[in-house]
Amino acid sequence: MGHHTTSKSSIVPLIDRLNKYPIGLVDNDKLRQILAILFSEEEAHIASCFPLHEATLDELTKRTGCPRDHLAKVLDQMADKGLVIDMPHKGVVYYLLMPGLIGFFEFTFMKQRADLPVAELAKLMGEYLYENPEQGQASEFFGSKTPLTRSLAYEESIPVSSQVTSYESAREIIRRSGGGAVGLCYCRHKKEHLDETCSKNAPVENICISLGSAARFMARRGFAKEKTVDELLAVIDRAREHNLTHITDNIRHKPSFICNCCSCCCELLAGVQAGYHAGIGKTGYLASVKPDLCACCGLCIKACNVKALDITTTEKGQQLSIADNICLGCGACLPSCPQQALQLQRTSPPKIPLKKKGLMKRILKEKGKMTPFMIDGIKQKLLKLLS
Repeated sequence: MGHHTTSKSSIVPLIDRLNKYPIGLVDNDKLRQILAILFSEEEAHIASCFPLHEATLDELTKRTGCPRDHLAKVLDQMADKGLVIDMPHKGVVYYLLMPGLIGFFEFTFMKQRADLPVAELAKLMGEYLYENPEQGQASEFFGSKTPLTRSLAYEESIPVSSQVTSYESAREIIRRSGGGAVGLCYCRHKKEHLDETCSKNAPVENICISLGSAARFMARRGFAKEKTVDELLAVIDRAREHNLTHITDNIRHKPSFICNCCSCCCELLAGVQAGYHAGIGKTGYLASVKPDLCACCGLCIKACNVKALDITTTEKGQQLSIADNICLGCGACLPSCPQQALQLQRTSPPKIPLKKKGLMKRILKEKGKMTPFMIDGIKQKLLKLLS
């Protein structure tokens, strides 16, 4: 069991490199055990040498000192494991080191694995993510003013008086993508390896949607299967049958995924329930109740994925209360009400960054990670791509 050791010489440089991302990884013994399982000594060294942007094989050969042909084989293995993304473009392959979250933590459980001790990893990752929430990984993930992800409202529940932009609609995001891929739910699959099941009986397979270049990578490397627009829209319908919350990148231009999340398994929604109420971007809507129709049956409370709903007792009797600071405005609770007593109301439209690089830069600045060296490196890469 030599791969379980945390004494690999490249683990610390790897952690240092991963912590240059907007969402880093809090260093502790659990993390080092996880990385020692996922990365071989050589893979950890190669990963630690990655720049903050995409790099070609020739660039990585210079940075790592590895023979070119050998490095190509190792990078291919790392892509199969979800540690790096390989992106062919005009005859050149670009490689990008995945962050831990959202990244290779998720990829570890997005396909059936025989090459890893998945039960042990599920236990380690669970302990790593949930221990010491104020100083641990939850604080790092939700520690910026701008959230990494955002929720999407059920379009059929949006008031007809509201104008819905294309980036607010899960269906429109899918239509504009032209298709994508679908695969395992990382969270529910990981729970299975802990002998736990979803309280909503939500699907594990064929439920997590990827789009764009991410979808092409995932399909090519066996993490997902390619699907048409209509097939992906059917996944959205299936998710709504289980009152799941749609979560995507907190960007307007070409989001790369739509996860369909439940209250009991999703680690993002667990963060909101743990008190990080602004940890997921809200939709720009809020659920509200029509008191004269509400029977206080509690079905909507079970449907809500962030525990924003509760029944309270007042002088007038029982009534449903909704915590506006917690509610995502996703609308997952609305279909559960047999009395149709719930509705979505428009609040202020969310301020969503345009593109992924803008989102990353914003979070880096908010965390004080945007150093002059990093800014210069990004500028040099842009100039090289534009020349």
